[in-house]
Amino acid sequence: MELRLLGYVVAIAEEGSVSGAARRLHVTQPTLSRQLRDLERRLGVALFEREGRGLTPTAAGAALARRGAAVLAEADAALEDVRLAAQGMTGRLTIAFAGSGINGPLGAVLGRLRRELSGVDLRLEESFSDAEMSAGVLDGRYDIAVQRLPARDSRLATRVWWTEPMTMFLPAAHPLAHAAGPAPLSALGQIPLVIWPREVSSRSYDEIIALCHRADVVPRIGAEGRSAQTLLALVAAGFGAAVLADSHRALRRVGVAPRPLADTSTSLYVAWRTGDPSPLVARFHDVLAQHSQEVSSHS
Repeated sequence: MELRLLGYVVAIAEEGSVSGAARRLHVTQPTLSRQLRDLERRLGVALFEREGRGLTPTAAGAALARRGAAVLAEADAALEDVRLAAQGMTGRLTIAFAGSGINGPLGAVLGRLRRELSGVDLRLEESFSDAEMSAGVLDGRYDIAVQRLPARDSRLATRVWWTEPMTMFLPAAHPLAHAAGPAPLSALGQIPLVIWPREVSSRSYDEIIALCHRADVVPRIGAEGRSAQTLLALVAAGFGAAVLADSHRALRRVGVAPRPLADTSTSLYVAWRTGDPSPLVARFHDVLAQHSQEVSSHS
């Protein structure tokens, strides 16, 4: 049965007359009367009986009007779901991110997404592997990856989102921690380095070694750690200095003093599937853009 016919039955039952239902539905009274007669003939039952100048539902009519109202409400809800999904207001969005990213602006963006898209099932996956994050986007496990070094693949769309200085995180008692201004790159040769194992984060490891080469110093490895928290704990214990994105200041490790490295920077990239038509992916980019504009206007 067409939803239109159900709507006719519900309207007549609620208005108590064909004329009232016709006005409400913006159709002519003869049209509505004819549609009702055709429906009753098709069903083989009377849906309404005349009472004075109005119509009263029969038992069959009352049952159809009751069920019809529920069907129409469900149909309206389905259309609303479609509208919200098309606008990127419902559905599931899975975002993978590097552990270092969450200490910077990504945390604020994710909080904003959670507030503005309360109807979205927001899934967050932390990863320490750039290769794994890019692969996850390509195979559909993730919709978005926020990472340091996305894979070079034509199926993967990328753009730089956030750039920040590199910073030396020094033992608080070390002489380098008390000098004014950014540390020169040559400081990398004045203290052992606490560093990621290359097999854990090749991007971070190579980035630090490249800085040492720029400074023409041979790096001395004091210790290795597999998370930012471990690296900073080793720094506080005096094993050496860690070179991390400046946003790691947010961890505020006791016994560690941050000092920017002169003329350095590192970037966060956003990666997604090329040509992904998802309205949620588009909504994510909108929120990123809004956040960046707000940060720029306040800086």
